[in-house]
Amino acid sequence: MMKALYPAIGILFLTFASCSKYTPVKEVSIANSGVAIVDAAVSDVELAWPQWRGKAHGVAPDSPIPTSWSNTSNIRWQTDVAGSGHGSPIVVGDLVVLGTSTKQPPRQMVVAYDRNSGRERWTAVVHSGGLPSTRELHDKSTNANGTVASDGSSFITAHLNGGHIWVTSLDNDGKQLWQTDVGAFNSKFGYAPSPLLYHSLVILAADNRGGGYLVALDTTSGDIAWRRSRGDVSSYSSPALVTLDGTDQVVISGTNRMASYAPATGEPIWETDCISEATCGTATATADRVFASGGYPDKETVCLDANGKKLWSNRTKIYEPSMVTNGEDIFAISDRGIAYCWAVRDGAVRWKKRIGGGFSSSPVICNGNVYVSDLSGNHYVFIASGDSFQQISKNRLGDNCYASPAIAGDAIFLRVGIGQGTNRKEKLFCIAESSRSSDATEPKTDDHSGENR
Repeated sequence: MMKALYPAIGILFLTFASCSKYTPVKEVSIANSGVAIVDAAVSDVELAWPQWRGKAHGVAPDSPIPTSWSNTSNIRWQTDVAGSGHGSPIVVGDLVVLGTSTKQPPRQMVVAYDRNSGRERWTAVVHSGGLPSTRELHDKSTNANGTVASDGSSFITAHLNGGHIWVTSLDNDGKQLWQTDVGAFNSKFGYAPSPLLYHSLVILAADNRGGGYLVALDTTSGDIAWRRSRGDVSSYSSPALVTLDGTDQVVISGTNRMASYAPATGEPIWETDCISEATCGTATATADRVFASGGYPDKETVCLDANGKKLWSNRTKIYEPSMVTNGEDIFAISDRGIAYCWAVRDGAVRWKKRIGGGFSSSPVICNGNVYVSDLSGNHYVFIASGDSFQQISKNRLGDNCYASPAIAGDAIFLRVGIGQGTNRKEKLFCIAESSRSSDATEPKTDDHSGENR
């Protein structure tokens, strides 16, 4: 009997050791890294929606985009997406770009589509093999959760692969420029954060139970400019660049706090105990206030000033979706489908309305309207007003949607799931007024050879 127990004890020990593996974070200072920070080069490529949350925390310039669509109306084009991912599309120049991953063969990739036709322009295989095991991922997670970022001359993406976070830069034709291992990552539910661009740096978060960190790399060389330890708690939020009272700050929630860092150096500016251990949403801000919500196991929505002082809070949890503001009001959709509107000034509840089922996608604002998608294939448009909840449309497209909309020119770009479970496939839609979308073409895609092209 005792001999029969030995294998079980060994398995338990290995499982515990794997879960508790700690890798000390080697901090890097900007003074010792040798990386010089320069102003971002002015790109001659249109940066319409260049990274996670676009250019302004999910707010797009007024554009002639539709408020209603379906499988047969206001679809300019649609195209198949290989594999799966929760990263949102970005729009740079004449390309729509997103990350994805396949299980057979095991690959993590970046794919670029023609903005006007939806034709696949190139596929870059970033990693072959090395994908996390299923026990390292949440049931809802994928191996391509993050949104790609672009400065007009390169596309930068980050993946969990082989127990480390790898950051990869591709040129505008999908050719790899550099790839950097920024540190170990002990996965509890997978890796979610998206890269953030700041001048000549790209900044990434990697909060994890084995030793979390915030890291910045030079966008030209991939060299690490600075790296800052953040403790040993698993959390999933992306960093946000905000300008509070005229000062640039990188802020991030999670690990039982909201923390602010100087984006050029990684030096801490302030931190405030709040929210919870784990958060997913990205902070948003006005000129003098920053807002965030979450999480697990606790729940809180907070408003802080430029110095991290808590101005107001409530016990509402907006966990996966990020919030969005028009400067006067904060709009949020909870994971369970309740829409909230709070006054920026004092957090007063302007209105509260259940609009649907589960949500993972984050809302965006355009033309004074909020656009947001749910996990049942419904896409909502309502007025961004604190007066009352006023729904403009509820549009059916696909069966689920985890990614957030990208808005560029006269079009909305949506990554949508068709089917459920093992039968689920993904499509990328370009939604635009019917004057140019009457045939709703579905372009042919190139054969996936696994090579950059």
